[in-house]
Amino acid sequence: MHIAQHTVTRMQSFLKSYGPSKIKKMLWDQEFSGGKWNFIDNTLGDCIYPHLEKYALQGSILDLGCGPGNTANELPASAYSNYVGVDISEAALRKAMSRSRENGRADSNRFVQGDFISYVPDQRFNVILFRESMYHVPLGRIKPMLDHYSQYLTENGVFIVRMGTEDGQGNPKRRPQAMVTIIEEESEVIEHAHYSDTGVTVLIFRPKTKTA
Repeated sequence: MHIAQHTVTRMQSFLKSYGPSKIKKMLWDQEFSGGKWNFIDNTLGDCIYPHLEKYALQGSILDLGCGPGNTANELPASAYSNYVGVDISEAALRKAMSRSRENGRADSNRFVQGDFISYVPDQRFNVILFRESMYHVPLGRIKPMLDHYSQYLTENGVFIVRMGTEDGQGNPKRRPQAMVTIIEEESEVIEHAHYSDTGVTVLIFRPKTKTA
């Protein structure tokens, strides 16, 4: 039974990253509706926030894979003027919208349901953020996806990626480390911050062809 459950879990993880959008939406909706991700509802004090404040410049943020709206509601309201969160899960977005209304941010926070790998923005942004969501991008699609979104950065806009690159014992995680390598090879990295206490890496970068 344990082996069968492990196989099912691995298959679901694969489908959440590589499956058709309809399948991904169904699986993510089930998990958010079932409370699996309730533990991420409070991330105040996370290492990502000082980086966002530094580069948002009180402007616009696109949060790809925004989940239940942590960034939209925990980042100081003075740090940005316009926030767009994209997530494939309607269940996650309902929580994000509810939290924004409760926090008086309904006018500055907007949420869009969709697969962020293929989402087409309708404006440019100071920051395009992947907060843990880069895990779910196939390695071969990272560069094409970043090329796609690069046209939606403002003149001095940046990408920011946050993800765990080490396990609890400080050992490198193979796939996230491979993602970091791809980004560093294909982009102009402005900052590479690693937080050894949590195993988290934050990358701030621009496309190589973009003039700072």
